[in-house]
Amino acid sequence: EKDVERLLGNAGIIRHRGKIVSTINNAKRAREMVDEFGSLAAWFWKFEPGPDERPGIVDLAHLRANPTTAVSVRISKELKKRGWSFVGPTTVYAFMQAMGLVNDHLEGCYCRAEVEKERKKLKRPK
Repeated sequence: EKDVERLLGNAGIIRHRGKIVSTINNAKRAREMVDEFGSLAAWFWKFEPGPDERPGIVDLAHLRANPTTAVSVRISKELKKRGWSFVGPTTVYAFMQAMGLVNDHLEGCYCRAEVEKERKKLKRPK
């Protein structure tokens, strides 16, 4: 509770009690998962979508219409079962994009091909 009160006074962060409590809780849950799986990466990468779970073409219309996926819903549910909070499917999907679990650079974007090239070389954590 002292940490929560201290953080509520920090003007440099979002001062929402629920989000602060959630962040502290999720950090504890993350440590448990590291103990269980060796790393968070090993746990998240086991959810990597297969080609049949990805759109044929990634364009702006697709991304706007699909802020979540079946995989992000699954991950969100699994995290919640493990005690995490504030991890809905939209937040999870944004994390999937940020960590490279999916390549949502638009078709024609110069980064898309580079990201795919790097993804092919990537050794997935086990």
